[in-house]
Amino acid sequence: MSATAPAVEIAGVRLTHPDKELYPDAHVAKRNLARYAEAIAPRMLPHVARRLISLVRCPEGQGAPCFFQRHTLPGNLPAIHRFKTDGKKDADAYLYIEDLPGLIGLAQMGVLEIHVWGSHVDDIDHPDRMVFDLDPAEDVPFAEVRAAALRLRDLLAAMQLESLPMLTGGKGIHVVVPLQPRHGWDVVKAFSGALAQRMAADQPDRFVATMSKAKRHGRIFIDYFRNDKAASAIAPYSTRARAWAPLAWPVSWQSLPRIKAANEVTLANHKRRLAGTDPWAGYARIRQTLQPSVLKALDIDA
Repeated sequence: MSATAPAVEIAGVRLTHPDKELYPDAHVAKRNLARYAEAIAPRMLPHVARRLISLVRCPEGQGAPCFFQRHTLPGNLPAIHRFKTDGKKDADAYLYIEDLPGLIGLAQMGVLEIHVWGSHVDDIDHPDRMVFDLDPAEDVPFAEVRAAALRLRDLLAAMQLESLPMLTGGKGIHVVVPLQPRHGWDVVKAFSGALAQRMAADQPDRFVATMSKAKRHGRIFIDYFRNDKAASAIAPYSTRARAWAPLAWPVSWQSLPRIKAANEVTLANHKRRLAGTDPWAGYARIRQTLQPSVLKALDIDA
């Protein structure tokens, strides 16, 4: 498709070069990406709005050079807001969006991945979600990743914590735990680390909880390091900067055993799933925190 088509307006945002292909293999143009953002906004925005975001920008499309952006740059659109933490210079301000124009603005900027922080800008020091990224080595079948997610779900349930699974659009699964913003980052990271280390200690042939790639062969890395103040994780419903435009897609625990791969939902096939019931419809109703008895048992000082 031509990249010289006239600009169009979507949700009040001027989209330049709307027919420029951002996923050449899947024939997905910037216009298609913006229309996807428009369609997915009711489900995606509750998980993205007013959270700091880190971006993978691919102005020339997937397969061409991309770059990671977490700070403001000249030319950001009005719907892309700035958040400056204490002691930071203006040039070091972080980014966030609030609404549909923000999502369309990211498409205009050639953003193919949106990563979110674990807290809202209203209370940056208290996370309201905890994420376990189950990241398998290349030789680990997806069936083992599914089993690991279910194992983690059960361990969390035993600690009175409800969780939700999400396909990453890559190889793994994120297990997401909604939280009330009560504890600081140090407590949440200590808790997630203790749980990851427990799984690795119980089954060292299946799991590893360290970042050393040399130890990951044949195992699933339980990445809890995303539970840090300046860390981020791929946003629910975000596209991925990978061939064939896969999506990070929330699923239910009931449907997870039937899923064959972490990248099976794409821009080409997502509409059937979008037409069904939202698997995370109850997310906002989950109001939970880390129990004092559990923290005490894990020797975590709250």
